[in-house]
Amino acid sequence: MATRDSIETAYSFFHQKLRVYEHSTIAWQRDDIEWAIGDYVSSMNPELYASIAHGRADFLRDHEQFEGDLRQAVDELEAELFG
Repeated sequence: MATRDSIETAYSFFHQKLRVYEHSTIAWQRDDIEWAIGDYVSSMNPELYASIAHGRADFLRDHEQFEGDLRQAVDELEAELFG
């Protein structure tokens, strides 16, 4: 089960990375963010990942869908934390 701490940690990390990603025009910076998020999700609470991935094995790991996935993750975690 995902603890409140794991939800808060994921939300904070994803939220901060999304804010930089959505305003960045530097390709390597955006790539670095994608790499950092991919690395994070490979070690995050598996139940929490499953709950935001909705069965998609490539959630937050697919370059073409990354920004939308990250927005979705932030929105879902925010709703979980702040109702």
